[in-house]
Amino acid sequence: MKYKMSALFDMHVHFRDPGQTHKETLDSGSSAAYYGGFDGVLCMPNTVPVVDTPELVKYISGVRNGVQVYAAAAITKGLSGVELTDFAALKSAGAIAVTDDGKPVSDPKLFREALLRAEDNGLLLLSHSEDLQYIGNADETAAEYRAVEREVELAVETNTRLHLTHISCEKSLAIIREAKRQNPKITCDTAPHYFSFSKDDINNNTNFKMNPPLRAESDRRAVISAIKDRTIDAIITDHAPHSKTENSVPYDTAPNGIIGLETSLTATISALYHKHNIPVSRITELMSDKPREILRLPKTNKYIIIDTDEAYTVNAGNFKSLSRNCPWNGVKLYGTITDKNF
Repeated sequence: MKYKMSALFDMHVHFRDPGQTHKETLDSGSSAAYYGGFDGVLCMPNTVPVVDTPELVKYISGVRNGVQVYAAAAITKGLSGVELTDFAALKSAGAIAVTDDGKPVSDPKLFREALLRAEDNGLLLLSHSEDLQYIGNADETAAEYRAVEREVELAVETNTRLHLTHISCEKSLAIIREAKRQNPKITCDTAPHYFSFSKDDINNNTNFKMNPPLRAESDRRAVISAIKDRTIDAIITDHAPHSKTENSVPYDTAPNGIIGLETSLTATISALYHKHNIPVSRITELMSDKPREILRLPKTNKYIIIDTDEAYTVNAGNFKSLSRNCPWNGVKLYGTITDKNF
C-alpha cells in the first residue's frame, strides 16, 4: 500500500561536527537525513567544542542537501552542569532548544532555573534524564525514572515546557503519563530501538549499545503501549555515529550510540504498522507533525511517498552516513520511500 507522508523531522541527532568529523559531518549527516526522508533535523550540542556560543550555533544552522539543520545549544557551559549558558544570545543566533544531552543537569536548583530561563526565551528544554547515583542499581531503570520523576515535578511546579528525550522504560512512562495531566507542556519521545529490541538482543554486539540501554521485554511493550495511548509524542533516532575502530572493541568499553537516520522510517513501519497495526497517520504525527509542533516550527509542505509492503534488506555499507554502527544491518525491513518532493 502506498501512502503520502509529510517529510520527516528528527528532533535529536548527533552530527559530530565540529570536532569529530571522522564519525560524521554536517554534510554527510544531512545526506543521510535526506535519504531517510527527513527535511529537518535538530543537532545536539555535545560536539568538540560544545555548542555553547552563538558562533557555533550559527556554524551548525542552515540548509544542507535539502535538509534544514537546526541547532540545540547547551544548557550549561561546556556541559559542565555548573553554570547556565546565555540563553538569550543563543536564541538570537538561531538556537531553537537547549539541552545537555549526553549528560544530565543533576542540580535541581540549576535545572529549575534553566526551565524558567528557557521559557522566558522561547526555547524548548530537552532533558537527558539520568540520575547518576542510581547507576549500577539492582533496578536497571532507576537511573532514568528517578531523574524523570524529579524533572517533571519541577516542570509542573514552574508550569514550564519540558521535553524528555529517549525514554526507554515502563516506570518513566507511568510518571510522564501522570505529569502530563498536571502540565500539558510536558512532552517526550522515544526511538525505534526501544520498541524494536530488548536487552535480550544485545549478545555483546556493540551495534546494540546506547544510553539509555535497551531494556527488558516488558519495557519494550510499555513503549509501544505509550505510543498507542499518546503518552509518547514523537519518535527520534538519536543518530549517534561512531567509527569502525571505536566500535571494534569489547562491548563494555565501546562508546554509547547507534545510527538511525537511514533506517528510522522503515524500522518504525516494520515494528509499529506491520506488527502492531498503528496507522501511517499516527506514524506521520510521531515522526513529522508533532516534533515540529513541540519545537514551534511551521508544518512542512514537503512530502514523501512510501510503500508499506515493499521490503529491503539493510546494508549499512551503502549508507550516506560515514559510520556503520547500525543494529538493523542485515535485517529485512518494510516501508521503503518510493518518491519525495524535496
